[in-house]
Amino acid sequence: MGDYDLYQVLKRIAEAVERLAPGARPKNDLTLANAFVWHADTEWLQPVARVSRVDLKLLKGIDRQISTLMDNTRRFANGLPANNALLWGARGTGKSSLIKAIHTEINGNIAGTLILIEIHREDIPSLPILLMYLRDQKSRFLLFCDDLSFDNKDDSYKSLKAILEGGIEGRPENVLFYATSNRRHLMARDMIENERSTAIHSSEAVEEKVSLSDRFGLWLGFHNCDQNTYFAIIEGYAAKFGLDQKGIDLRAEANEWAVTRGSRSGRVAWQYIQDLAGRLEKPTDI
Repeated sequence: MGDYDLYQVLKRIAEAVERLAPGARPKNDLTLANAFVWHADTEWLQPVARVSRVDLKLLKGIDRQISTLMDNTRRFANGLPANNALLWGARGTGKSSLIKAIHTEINGNIAGTLILIEIHREDIPSLPILLMYLRDQKSRFLLFCDDLSFDNKDDSYKSLKAILEGGIEGRPENVLFYATSNRRHLMARDMIENERSTAIHSSEAVEEKVSLSDRFGLWLGFHNCDQNTYFAIIEGYAAKFGLDQKGIDLRAEANEWAVTRGSRSGRVAWQYIQDLAGRLEKPTDI
């Protein structure tokens, strides 16, 4: 093999090794946005230039939840004591929408007052790494995990449990944790009953998992809305996007849409509005 042929072989080997080697981790820059998504594999906070959100005024039927969570979040943003919050209840009732809307509302006057960080359910075990980084930052952070729940074989809840209350260092004073879940105790009832029926000490078998929800100082329940609230949501969206036009019976159409979906909720209302806006060729860019 000549020198040139050897050079070509070595070059291909070097290129192959370079492709297999992990790339450099992206550098975190908290000045790029006021919302980020945490990627545990690369320990990167991905900036989100535009958060998908709903205007706070369009959230209907949850006035008490709005007031309570707004007060708690505002105190935290102002450097005062506040509680971690668990928003639990029926699907599509505005739990995650409320968190994002409140974050936007608080940052409305002074940008960067509060930084929102979304952490995916499967990345919960990486929370200690994220908190180690956030602890030394000057900003205040609202960590948000959507649709949080655990099953019998999942022990990643231990990472969250220690952070909420029980770790040696505890939660950094500049970090607050909000989670949404369809379950009040973050595990299904049949899982709880199964643990109780098969364990030698039934009460101790589920205490560790059930007690996780107790470590959220604030619980807010969300329930399926009644018909009047559902119509109010529809009419609020229609007015905002100019969809309340003559010849369209909003309530009749919205009611039929809910019947076909088998439920009434803010999510179902938004799906109907998307359909109506498409038919009218109107944008719904929030």
